Amino acid sequence: MTALTLSTAGAATLRADALVVGVAKGAKGPVVAPGAEAVDKAFDGKLASVLETLGATGAEGEVTKVPAPSGLKTPVVLAVGLGAVPEKDETYDAETLRRAAGAAARALTGSKKAAFALPVEAAEDAEAIAEGALLGAYAFTAYQGGEKDAKNGNGAKLPLAEIALLGAKPRDKAYKAAADRAIALTEEINRARDLVNTPPNDLYPESFAAVATAAGKEHGIKVQVFDEKALAKGGFGGILGVGQGSQNPPRLVKLSYTHSKAAKNLALVGKGITYDSGGISLKPAGHNETMKCDMSGAAAVFAAVVAAARLGLAVNVTGWLALAENMPSGSATRPGDVLRMYSGKTVEVLNTDAEGRLVLGDALTKASEENPDAIVDVATLTGAMVMALGNRTFGIMSNDDAFRTSIHEIAEEVGEQSWPMPLPSELRKGMDSPTADIANMGERMGGGLVAGLFLQEFVGEGITWAHLDIAGPAFHEGAPYGYTPKGGTGSAIRTLVKLAERTAAGDLG
Repeated sequence: MTALTLSTAGAATLRADALVVGVAKGAKGPVVAPGAEAVDKAFDGKLASVLETLGATGAEGEVTKVPAPSGLKTPVVLAVGLGAVPEKDETYDAETLRRAAGAAARALTGSKKAAFALPVEAAEDAEAIAEGALLGAYAFTAYQGGEKDAKNGNGAKLPLAEIALLGAKPRDKAYKAAADRAIALTEEINRARDLVNTPPNDLYPESFAAVATAAGKEHGIKVQVFDEKALAKGGFGGILGVGQGSQNPPRLVKLSYTHSKAAKNLALVGKGITYDSGGISLKPAGHNETMKCDMSGAAAVFAAVVAAARLGLAVNVTGWLALAENMPSGSATRPGDVLRMYSGKTVEVLNTDAEGRLVLGDALTKASEENPDAIVDVATLTGAMVMALGNRTFGIMSNDDAFRTSIHEIAEEVGEQSWPMPLPSELRKGMDSPTADIANMGERMGGGLVAGLFLQEFVGEGITWAHLDIAGPAFHEGAPYGYTPKGGTGSAIRTLVKLAERTAAGDLG
């Protein structure tokens, strides 16, 4: 993991491999952002014109490297675009700083140390820069050669090793707390990214449960694992039905973080399909290659619970990881089979590729038994949500409009793109079954909303609930941008952690 320090050194005196500064897009060309005054002075006040000569405009995410003049202790100055210059009396918002720091960290892959001299007006700015840089420095190299092999043309370069954040105040409690929070949060996000990126031959329900158990011991979280025998004894027909076609049996993992001063109980439920072939309703060619990411919801829940424990939040947080591998075989659930869920409700399986809602249904019922103040489930649930909102935005559905709005506002605050979605009651009829209580499929149009309505059937009466469909942003197949890498992203984790913080503070009622 990349190291982070808050440095009192000046930008002109700190020794590092590179010095990162911000450049904004002004009306008449690039403008050097606050925090880089000493650097601009070393360029005789001409850093902006030098950057402009090299084609820099200050556009968001733009990266330009220039050799450092003799007045600096670093060989390279890296200017990263911040977008438009803020209006008078305004500052750069947190997400702008986060993305800029991430882009800079990615550009410095293979470097030992970099100093970040981006605009810092308050502890919140320092936290955003730290988050962006630590997330941008992420690389999944577990299955590749190391640095030596990279020099020979094999393997991958290691990420930026150390970040020195300038302009912060190491002895100020607010700045120190901001740095500590950024480190704890990004380490768990990056751990979740690792889980999502791990090949399914190494990450299956049992091994995922082992990772959760080990983390629980490390951070004082109680972990309970329901294996296939316990699931059968308990009547978890949804989880068992999805997992029965695989040689890797399913698991339900409960993580319990408690705080002595907690007044609220928050339950998080994650879809953990460690590989989704579609089952008997096999996915077509071209749709299987990234299906190791179908456990991103469980990874997000796992990371959020561990982060809550590391931050010592005064709220009880219970995470439920519904883990199964959806495979076709002679023992697999068939279209037309009827499963008896943990709730006792029967489900006619019309499509075995609509499996996420089945494992979540069991986990939601189990979570409801503890009567938490709120339940939030997270899942890469439907391609329909990707069609509706694209690859970078997750949908939010809820049985409580105010709660849905709160989660949307929280996501916006932490820099995650989301959008409130409805649960139209008229779509429920499409899931009527002549054989069972409900079918796992309904109308094709509005499929993401249909899935949300299915899940709502398994939420305990009177419990506030929200469903986050992260099918779009959970796994990024394109070129990296900002602090977002190729592969697993850690989508929804920052939203869940901030929700836990708000709940602890009593800000959600």
